Amino acid sequence: MSGRAWTWARLLGGAAILALLVRRLGTGPFLDGVRLISVWSLLAATSITALTTVCSAWRWQTVARGLGVGLTLGTAIAACYRSQFLNSALPGGVVGDVHRGVRHGLDEGQVGRGLRAVGWERAAGHVVFAVLAGIALLLLDSPVRPAMPWVGATAVAGALGGALVLRALPRLGPSRRARVVRAARADIRDGLLARRAWPVVTVTSVVVAVGHGSVFLVAASPARLWPLAMLVLLAMVVPLNVGGWGPREGVAAWAFAAAGLGAAQGVATATAYGVMGLVATLPGALVLARDRIRRNGARRRSGAGTDLSGAADVPVG
Repeated sequence: MSGRAWTWARLLGGAAILALLVRRLGTGPFLDGVRLISVWSLLAATSITALTTVCSAWRWQTVARGLGVGLTLGTAIAACYRSQFLNSALPGGVVGDVHRGVRHGLDEGQVGRGLRAVGWERAAGHVVFAVLAGIALLLLDSPVRPAMPWVGATAVAGALGGALVLRALPRLGPSRRARVVRAARADIRDGLLARRAWPVVTVTSVVVAVGHGSVFLVAASPARLWPLAMLVLLAMVVPLNVGGWGPREGVAAWAFAAAGLGAAQGVATATAYGVMGLVATLPGALVLARDRIRRNGARRRSGAGTDLSGAADVPVG
């Protein structure tokens, strides 16, 4: 499947899930979700998101340095806010991450490594979150708890199989496959598993995961909903969404209904989470505006310099 076709499939998949929910439940749960939001909940979500953004930026900085592409923490924080806002505001949910990787790579003159740094940083965060979610769903009561031992065993077997396959793949020689394997092994060794890297990657990923779950609980209120929060947030990893919307609301409807809380409450809670998340990433819009102003200023200065240099060449008298 081509890149364009896959993009459309993702968007249409998310839109189809939302359309199905509206058809089955109506627009009421979505409006109820907006009504759940208060000033205090927005302040809480914004504060928690600030912490998770700093941790995400620190994780990215650590991985990027391991891959040999320097990055200051301040620049990383601004770029992560911009990335989160773009992911929330634009279809697909990954545009911001791609922009972040390309922009950093261009600044460092190594676009490939810039994109790989973002890719490995995001992958590490997803893995840690999946492990924490699996533990929570295994230990706490939830609709999927009976199946979790099998899910956990399958995940462990898959991880071991993947490690064995990566180890067995040829890494010597000039072939493209060998070069990819060598690059992947080097990235994992230097960016994720190095002595100075893995503690930062692990701790920041845990804080980010707990932070996202906490924002969901701000929307849902009862702390007993933590395993449901993990389920819903895991659904956000599914690449079929429109700016993050779609699978999140679908899984929330199913999980809340299975827990006896009602599908409508699940959709309302997921809606409140989505809106609070968008508001909490609005500093990213300010970063975008600042970048635009700086680019326009640079163009004007460049134009003025061209005019002056041209005037200097005009003979006088």
